[in-house]
Amino acid sequence: MPKEFQLRARLRGLADGAATTLAVIATILVILPLVAIFVYLILKGASSLNLAFFTRVPVPVGEEGGGMANAIVGSALMLGLASLIGVPVGIGGGIFLAEFGRGTRLANAIRFTADVLNGVPSIVMGVVAYAILVVRKYSFHLPHFFFHYLINMHFFYVNQHLPSGEVIRNYYGMIDLLRIFMDVQDDAAGYLFSVGGHFSGLSGGVALGIMMIPTVCRTTEEMLLMVPHAVREAALGLGVPNWRSVLSITVKTASPGIITGCMLAFARVAGETAPLIFTALGNQYWSTSLNEPVAALPLQIYVYAISPYDDWHRLAWAGALVLIVLIVLAVSLVRYVTSRGVLKGAS
Repeated sequence: MPKEFQLRARLRGLADGAATTLAVIATILVILPLVAIFVYLILKGASSLNLAFFTRVPVPVGEEGGGMANAIVGSALMLGLASLIGVPVGIGGGIFLAEFGRGTRLANAIRFTADVLNGVPSIVMGVVAYAILVVRKYSFHLPHFFFHYLINMHFFYVNQHLPSGEVIRNYYGMIDLLRIFMDVQDDAAGYLFSVGGHFSGLSGGVALGIMMIPTVCRTTEEMLLMVPHAVREAALGLGVPNWRSVLSITVKTASPGIITGCMLAFARVAGETAPLIFTALGNQYWSTSLNEPVAALPLQIYVYAISPYDDWHRLAWAGALVLIVLIVLAVSLVRYVTSRGVLKGAS
């Protein structure tokens, strides 16, 4: 082999080795901060983890023990509500942008708004939710006969042979269910339903849900655009309506990427504190109703971290460790299920 070709081969080998080395270094630099944070949290917070941490509520200063069970439950409630709001709306918006509104002014406006919302500080989201759901109160009135008619019709279609006594029990059970989300007052004319007007877990969940929407929307759009156009043409060629093709084929094919985007949005809002200060406020006691102030892990960690007490500092480190572990477990579980093919588009 001529020396010129040998020199070129060596240069290519050196360039390949250098590029590989840089890629490995970049990967290490990406993973290193996460590993360092996780190890530091273990060193600082693992010693404070015990059964009481997961089963008891916070105790006053000076008393031993206590935990963050109420904050864990409160975070689960608000994150569940946020997912119910952010995931369907975000996926629906992404489907519209990728499949039905491509190139239209409305789609461009939605895309621009989603990009702007992705960059808006979370505290601004909290202030907006505070102005909409905490400062203002929304009320509406339903007469007894109308509400009873709705409940009766619902259970009639669910079970036409439902006894009248069961209908009455379900009637009041529905009232109790609505009390979880809003104030319900019974008067002579009917029921007065009120939402907002005070700090509550509902306003916190709404704020987190609004934060999830732009991330889910843009991720869904990008994942759907990656689906080959031939897949859509094949479905349309078989006579499948466009809406059915989108829901049954395109979305199903892109479902792993869409689910990943949903989990990224979930992980982002799971650790947010600023919006919850203006909405959920926090609670030192058990509270499973979204219609009143609710504790949350990020809020409890913030309160304990800025306190002057060493015991609370240790609990704050333990809470931060639990929060990180819960997020990692949730994301890993969904990734595992997706990789096993349960949620993949392939049949």
